[in-house]
Amino acid sequence: MKITAVKSYAVHPGWRKNLIFVKVETDAGIHGWGEAYSQYDRDTAVMAQLNALGPYMVGRSPFDIKHFTQFAFDDYAARRGSVELFCAISGIEQAMWDIVGKATQQPVYNLLGGKYREKVRVYANGWSYGMKEPDDYARAAEKVVKMGFSAMKFDPLPSPWRTYIPKEHENRAIRIVKAIRDAVGPDIDLLLEQHRRLAPMHAIRLDKQLAEFNLYWMEESCQAEFPDELAQIRREIGIPVVIGEATYTKTGFRPLLEKRSADILNPDVACVGGILELKEIAAMAEPFLVAVSPHNYNSTLVGLASTVHASATMPNFIITEYFLPFVDFCDKISPNQLKPKNGYIELPTAPGLGVDVIEEELKKHPAKVYPARNLRHPKDEPGGI
Repeated sequence: MKITAVKSYAVHPGWRKNLIFVKVETDAGIHGWGEAYSQYDRDTAVMAQLNALGPYMVGRSPFDIKHFTQFAFDDYAARRGSVELFCAISGIEQAMWDIVGKATQQPVYNLLGGKYREKVRVYANGWSYGMKEPDDYARAAEKVVKMGFSAMKFDPLPSPWRTYIPKEHENRAIRIVKAIRDAVGPDIDLLLEQHRRLAPMHAIRLDKQLAEFNLYWMEESCQAEFPDELAQIRREIGIPVVIGEATYTKTGFRPLLEKRSADILNPDVACVGGILELKEIAAMAEPFLVAVSPHNYNSTLVGLASTVHASATMPNFIITEYFLPFVDFCDKISPNQLKPKNGYIELPTAPGLGVDVIEEELKKHPAKVYPARNLRHPKDEPGGI
């Protein structure tokens, strides 16, 4: 069996960003689906990498997954990485696993060593987008609980993302977290996102104040490129620290483990290098007693399914991400996306990734061309804090 084509589709789901799906076809009539990570203003760059890398896959065996990810970095990219490159590799890699699973009549997790668990816990995200006041967050959080979720993630800090922030930003974050905790009670897990924003002096001061709300974790208080500073934050705040959504391949995670920078890693299957790379990063983390919670700001279809299969095989998995605003769209393009029941997704048993994509439906939802964003100028920056 040989690969005959790699096709990619950028589509607009009706909320925020475009999504990118990848279809790999073979001469045996078996095809597979993958998903590449996407961001505002970078969809075209990811699609360009897919269009350039795809032809090199023609004539290759879909079973040669490890060799693909290596030659794509070594030979195609001359060992020069980028987020767009790793997004493209990840999308193709997932599709190859889908093909191999279908060819062998096995769900992908059986080909990765078999399942460690039969269901995967998820947390809700995307529910707080556009919220302004603490009470808005509280009412929205109550709705999430009524949907059956026992964990939810949100970022209480306002825009813009800056390393140094005024105290009113810190105070706002505290008011929002308190309002949500008061609304949902003590038993719901609250996962705080900080998007790699803060200098240690802000992260430590703020996170110590937030610790009283019994948080499940504190995610990305500062960038992964500062492992020593992350380790300092982790030592001082008394809350489990998460890092990794913007880190690519095993090599990127090495210093985070060596420096004891995190309690939990959150690589994303759609940009970290794919399913096997995600599983290998989890295996790296095991002897450091570091847990894994895959990031998944992707669709609730292919990206989620790929994450679920990898997570099923990890002894150190704890929870993964589920983006509520993409659910309705994925119902339009698939008859069988994976959906949680009471905060858990049961493992699919069908061959491959276990989800189908209706290709003709994808074509009905072309990518949105976003207008240029109003990015800040020096006049928009504060004179100091």
